[in-house]
Amino acid sequence: MRVHPTADIGPFAVQERRVRRMSSCVRLLMVLGAVLTGLAACERRPSGTTDDGTGDILVGVYASLTGDGASFGQSSREGTELAVDEINAAGGLLGGRQIRLLVEDNQSRPEEASNAVTKLITQDHVVAVLGEVASRRTLAAAPVAQRYQVPMITPASTNARVTEVGDYIFRVCFIDPFQGEVLAKFAYNDLKARRAAVLKDIQQDYSVGLTESVVSHFTALGGQVSEPVSYSSGDPDFRAVLTQIRAQKPDVIFATGYYTEAAVIVRQARELGMEMPILGGDGWVGDALSNGREALRNTFISNHYSGDNPSPVVQHFVAAYRDRFKKAPDSIAALAYDSVKVLADALTRAGTTNGAAVRDALASSNVTGVTGQLTMNAQRNVSKPAVIQEVTYADGQAKFVYRTTIDPD
Repeated sequence: MRVHPTADIGPFAVQERRVRRMSSCVRLLMVLGAVLTGLAACERRPSGTTDDGTGDILVGVYASLTGDGASFGQSSREGTELAVDEINAAGGLLGGRQIRLLVEDNQSRPEEASNAVTKLITQDHVVAVLGEVASRRTLAAAPVAQRYQVPMITPASTNARVTEVGDYIFRVCFIDPFQGEVLAKFAYNDLKARRAAVLKDIQQDYSVGLTESVVSHFTALGGQVSEPVSYSSGDPDFRAVLTQIRAQKPDVIFATGYYTEAAVIVRQARELGMEMPILGGDGWVGDALSNGREALRNTFISNHYSGDNPSPVVQHFVAAYRDRFKKAPDSIAALAYDSVKVLADALTRAGTTNGAAVRDALASSNVTGVTGQLTMNAQRNVSKPAVIQEVTYADGQAKFVYRTTIDPD
């Protein structure tokens, strides 16, 4: 006969033993809680505290060096490297310290953008992060920088929500509400358009935000806009939707997505005999646009700067970029160059790489850049003019020819 282990002791002893066991469990839970709390505290610690004030200043860059956004990523990297080399050649920052870039390829994927920034901050211990270009990828990565309290500057993400992520997120480009107004005003006032059609990429925050702004401002001016037609990044054929749009007889078409699809849209529209102006935003700047070839006639974009600007700052940048990379810089390269200059100015004024101090310095930035006067406002955006450029095709590549400047007011 099996005897229960507590059969030979009284009920009070059994109760005492149960109490002791419960107390042990409580103590174990308390210990585990303390360990988890400590780990969480380490997780929240800003990486900037690891910089000891000596050696190279580590700055992280995450960009689309491969994938469908590679043209953006390569331009951004080149503009960044040019600015860093100029600063280092001039003696560096903070008593002669050199800037050292640590570059991560996010493969044009939002999830990889988040992973790249996490690595740059937690493993490489960078004091600031530069990038991305595409708003969707910046929106994926910006919460990481905000959580670790490491300043991030995006050169070209124009979606309004980007800097709303938090007070460590900055940008040196205008935002889509203004860019949409610029495109709408040019179409209505300069091109005398009254009816418009819109194609938007529903997978890209940039395209969705720009569409909303274009539609709002064009209708406010008195124009009519048909229901925007949606597509997804990577779609290869737009003939069916373009045929529907052709039947509406619009005066202009706004194609608010990126250069890869814009090139296909323009070419197929011309093949269908649609000769009306086609307008896009700064997302049209990319090598793939050259695939549109002669179809690019009568197309226009809003952009951040023009290389034709005679300003000494602009012409120095254009000449230096041409000398190094043997080609003309695009607006993405110019914005990336400006983002480095803004960060260097903030580090100099802060006198330290401490994250909070650099953030405060960035918030009061007022730097003369290639793309305009970079004065940071309370929302950590800059207010500056946009240019309209006519897109042409010559000598085997797309060219962006200055047409006019439109101010924020």
